[in-house]
Amino acid sequence: MVDESEQIEVVNQPDRGEQAEPRVAMVVVAHPDDAEFGCAGTLAVWAQEGYDVYQVIITDGSAGGPDEATDVGPEARRRVVETRQGEQRAAAAVLGVRDVIFLNYPDGTLEPSIELRRDLVRLFRRYRVSRLLVQSPERTWRPAYQIGRYHPDHLASGQAALAAVYPAAQNPWDFPELLEEGLPPHRVAEVFIMGAPTVNYTVDISTTIDLKIEALRAHHSQLASHFAMLERWMRTGAADRGARHGMGYVEEFHRAQNF
Repeated sequence: MVDESEQIEVVNQPDRGEQAEPRVAMVVVAHPDDAEFGCAGTLAVWAQEGYDVYQVIITDGSAGGPDEATDVGPEARRRVVETRQGEQRAAAAVLGVRDVIFLNYPDGTLEPSIELRRDLVRLFRRYRVSRLLVQSPERTWRPAYQIGRYHPDHLASGQAALAAVYPAAQNPWDFPELLEEGLPPHRVAEVFIMGAPTVNYTVDISTTIDLKIEALRAHHSQLASHFAMLERWMRTGAADRGARHGMGYVEEFHRAQNF
């Protein structure tokens, strides 16, 4: 919930000319489907506005099988990984995402390690990212704590991504081995945090809400059994956020600029 005293920046179109770098947007999340829940409408808007959009999925998604499963061995996990990664690629295609990058860290045990930070810095430098979307490394307690929202992997993903942005991505002294890979320092100009305790940036997704729903529908193994209820929930939530700002459907973030 947004405090009425907060200043929310309402955005219908992406900012123009903020830097000379290529217009590259990247979202870093823990699991397949995390981006579709948190920012799919925004990704689709940016893709339509000419950004090259990339998704980075940190874990392999192997712990996302059925809750009633009794076989959770290696072969069962392999099948889950194949299914979920295929679903993620299908969802990305709906949104106009150029590519999906899977880092394949084990699902359910993610930590904001130095190794993960290096992997993310490598991507930020390689793709010369100008806009980055990440998960919040902090919990929100208002109006009430939502248990299902704060998977430990989500928190670890956000912490690792923010640590990679600053100072490591732009500091030649961090991970000097990346210089040997031909990856010079790069400053990520804007960071957008999903599910942050404080939001200050609002994107109108009225033209892309249907794409968001279609992308979520691609995650059949996770959502098919209750998709009608989920769609109502997603549309209602986006509309409620929009109503607060005199808009249609909305996604909200905390936006930070890296000067």
